[in-house]
Amino acid sequence: MQTEEKHPIYNLQFGLLCLSSLLFSASFNMLIPELPSYLEGLGGSEYKGLIIALFTLTAGISRPFSGRLTDTVGRVPVMAFGSIVCFVCGFLYPVLAWVAGFLFLRLVHGFSTGFKPTATAAYVADIAPKERWGEALGIHGLAFSTGMAIGPAIGSYITLHFSINVLFYISSAFALLSIIILMNMKETLKPELRQRFHPRLLKIKRTDIIAPEVISAGLVVFLSYIGYGAMLTLIPDKTDYLGIANKGLFFMVFTLSSLLVRFVAGKASDRYGRIRVIKIGLVMLAVSFTLIGFANNFIMLMVGATVYGLSQGVLSPALNAWTVDLSHPEHRGKAMATMYIALEAGIGLGALFAGWYYHDVIENIAPVLYGSAIVTVLALIYMFYYSLKSKIMNSKI
Repeated sequence: MQTEEKHPIYNLQFGLLCLSSLLFSASFNMLIPELPSYLEGLGGSEYKGLIIALFTLTAGISRPFSGRLTDTVGRVPVMAFGSIVCFVCGFLYPVLAWVAGFLFLRLVHGFSTGFKPTATAAYVADIAPKERWGEALGIHGLAFSTGMAIGPAIGSYITLHFSINVLFYISSAFALLSIIILMNMKETLKPELRQRFHPRLLKIKRTDIIAPEVISAGLVVFLSYIGYGAMLTLIPDKTDYLGIANKGLFFMVFTLSSLLVRFVAGKASDRYGRIRVIKIGLVMLAVSFTLIGFANNFIMLMVGATVYGLSQGVLSPALNAWTVDLSHPEHRGKAMATMYIALEAGIGLGALFAGWYYHDVIENIAPVLYGSAIVTVLALIYMFYYSLKSKIMNSKI
């Protein structure tokens, strides 16, 4: 009984959830480094900025629906739907092998991350005690980030030694394994809140789109992920320019470095407070964008990737836990959906701007990344404002 009280989050359910998320993350991340070259081969070089932007567009649009369904139909069915989308899209990329078909699939593929992470975050909050949300989300982040680390490296290896079509099929296989694992997980939404799926549940009211109580967290997430969208668009070309054959290496390095601190950072946010940890993460994030923009050789780029990964390892569990802290328990799905809408809006905007400004001119990459650092500083300024406002409000109570 003592062991159960000490380690309530270390159980089979949580282990299965983490494994499913790892496979899901690897499934779509293994494609990212290879898609710009693939689109260029299809004759769509000028649309590189849409590779990420279209994906995040549908991910963001689907969030209110996934949040509502997470709070009504259940966590597990919504997670399963997200993985099914990944499974189907992997098989369709080789079939719709022209520019319009590819861009259409990027739109559809975005529904995967629009659904699964929303329900997953709610599931974690359901099975972990409140005082350990930061720790639990940090551990789950380790699993998701491991998928982000191995995915791009595996993707580039497969493309180099086999073909891009083989990569698409293996991406589908990873998603299928994620679905199989979900079939063995217990639903955590309370029985009295569950409803059978009906099309009327897809009717979204204005109040279903955004959870106002988590707007502060959403704003910081939005600002901090603009640079990530820019990097996803530009780094494959920068690695090419620097003569790095494996385009997934940058993504693997930053993700592995994030793994080093996620667990500790999650526990630190539980102990010392979300705000303090988020401020530290934002400082590191701004520094990382500056380093990556300045990098003109392999070593410097990897140093920038390492600092970026450390910043994300600090920020991600703290931002997730802060969102859960601010949310109402009965609307947890909507709250997490709001945070992810902000995340995808940031990524999409960053990718669109990067693609528009870059225009296949390698010298244009650095200014975009320096601009990302400036946007991150704006998020840091807001956090200081939020801290000051909170102190003033508490002093009046």
